[in-house]
Amino acid sequence: MIEANTDKKWLPLYEALASEVRLEIIKLLSKESMNVKQLAAALQLSSAIITMHVKKLEKAGLVATQMVRKDGGTHKMCSLAEHDIHIELPSHSSAQYKCHEVTIPIGHYTEFEIYPTCGLATPDRVIGQFDDPRYFYTPERVNAGILWLGHGYLEYKVPNYLLPSQKIIAIEISLELGSEAPGYNENWPSDIFFQVNGTEIGTWTSPGDFGAERGRFSPSWWGDPVNQYGLLKVLRVDEVGSWVDGHKISDVTLDMLSINRNVWSFRLGVHEDAEHVGGLTLFGKGFGNYSRDISFRMYYE
Repeated sequence: MIEANTDKKWLPLYEALASEVRLEIIKLLSKESMNVKQLAAALQLSSAIITMHVKKLEKAGLVATQMVRKDGGTHKMCSLAEHDIHIELPSHSSAQYKCHEVTIPIGHYTEFEIYPTCGLATPDRVIGQFDDPRYFYTPERVNAGILWLGHGYLEYKVPNYLLPSQKIIAIEISLELGSEAPGYNENWPSDIFFQVNGTEIGTWTSPGDFGAERGRFSPSWWGDPVNQYGLLKVLRVDEVGSWVDGHKISDVTLDMLSINRNVWSFRLGVHEDAEHVGGLTLFGKGFGNYSRDISFRMYYE
């Protein structure tokens, strides 16, 4: 996924999208890889014009090309290089501050308490056996691209590299997650809680466990009737409260979190006594719709 903003370095991206022809090329390549001649025929334009448009899309990082031997010849095949673009617009709460980001793979948890249904997998294979929490201890867990649990929690340690003189204004945590149902069930609510440094900052109710369509990054070996993708959620804690995607979830503020520690703890999970005990699925690199690690951003001045 491309994470862009209003910095001028992203102008090639926005220029690449500002064309009906290039948008049509993106639509065609979303279905299959094609060479310039095929694109030209589909759009009824000359190969020279298509080549010019493809170069702009390449410069923007939206299209990748490679030489492929096919039908007795060598062809320059074009394919989509990305499937998502996230554009962060300036806001009063972030534009005026500096930002430091740390990313942590989903398998790098340091503590857990897991109850079935549960399991984890790398982009290449399932780790161990389903519904056996012992496999959450295996060293191979650090390569996990997806993991799930019926209830319980996962905890991550997050290094804080800011200096004592740098005042933290807000923290943001972004991750792709959803519920966990046997197989999948898109109407399967689950109350997922979040803690920072041992203090619960709030709960978000996931609407379901999504599997009716394949995730954009689901490996080819990953079966169809199971969880495929989650929702990308952004948690934020600042000086006035805690938020999920801009909606306030509690009055917990930064000064309640011992935020000046050198190492933070971040815990998420589902309480056994929650109103909706619908489990948790966490998506990382190689799975879901975003193929990304957990991101921790620290805004400071």
